[in-house]
Amino acid sequence: MPWDARPGSGGDGGPEGASAGRSRAQKQCRKSSFAFYQAVRDLLPVWLLEDMRASEAFHWDERGRAASFSPSEALLYALVHDHQAYAHHLLATFPRRALAPPSAGFRCCAAPGPHVALAVRYNRVGILRRILRTVRDFPADERARLLDRRGCSRVEGGGTSLHVACELARPECLFLLLGHGASPGLRDSGGLTPLELLLRQLGREAPGPGTSAAGEPRQRRLLLLDLLALYTPAGAAGPARRELLGDRPRWQRLLGEDKFQWLAGLAPPSLFARAMQVLVTAISPGRFPEALDELPLPPFLQPLDLTGKG
Repeated sequence: MPWDARPGSGGDGGPEGASAGRSRAQKQCRKSSFAFYQAVRDLLPVWLLEDMRASEAFHWDERGRAASFSPSEALLYALVHDHQAYAHHLLATFPRRALAPPSAGFRCCAAPGPHVALAVRYNRVGILRRILRTVRDFPADERARLLDRRGCSRVEGGGTSLHVACELARPECLFLLLGHGASPGLRDSGGLTPLELLLRQLGREAPGPGTSAAGEPRQRRLLLLDLLALYTPAGAAGPARRELLGDRPRWQRLLGEDKFQWLAGLAPPSLFARAMQVLVTAISPGRFPEALDELPLPPFLQPLDLTGKG
């Protein structure tokens, strides 16, 4: 380490010297930490970033000492700045360490690693797909903990990555998560499933009589609804169902009669919808999304870019 933060390492060896040494160490940590952040932001080569991470870049950890960046913390930076090559290297070289919880300075609670939710929040489809490909080989319970991680109740509302995808209208991320086994039935701190959260958002945006239902944000939310419908055969329940039935004309106008009837629990899904549910849910996570190319997809799914390259 290029500096020494041990007690008594100051010039006079007394308490003041120790405090001065600690202050210098913290200052050096801030400089090297920011230099590493800038290097990832500037998309510098992977070999250079790994050399920095292993020998030059340090941050001040919760134990009050200088610590090198873990693969997990480096992956957070790669996600924020969309450094796909670096993210792919970290996931290929350190699959479990890259997805482990980061140190306390990089998170607000003791929840499992936030990488999946962060990929959704920043719409990093390419890196999300690589993360999901990595966890295919994890044991089922470990994979479920990562995919169904509940976020901090104070900052993220206790929602899962599916809630984040619905909140921010990320259909590609939502489809990838559902196809890899993320559970659509979990509730956030407000008691809402992703489907119920989405219906609440649509309800706020729903047009009144005589107004147009057009608009890209609303169309993306309707696409999210179609995707969730493939993995939620039971439809809506509880408050969401009561809201649908409480203003039937508006919801029928927004959703169409068949979808309204199914979501409100008044009729089963159409034969086409049921057939698509069976086809899509039959694809194992190990073959998703590649196996979609073998299916006669409906038009609303064909524009989705699940590669992260578009």
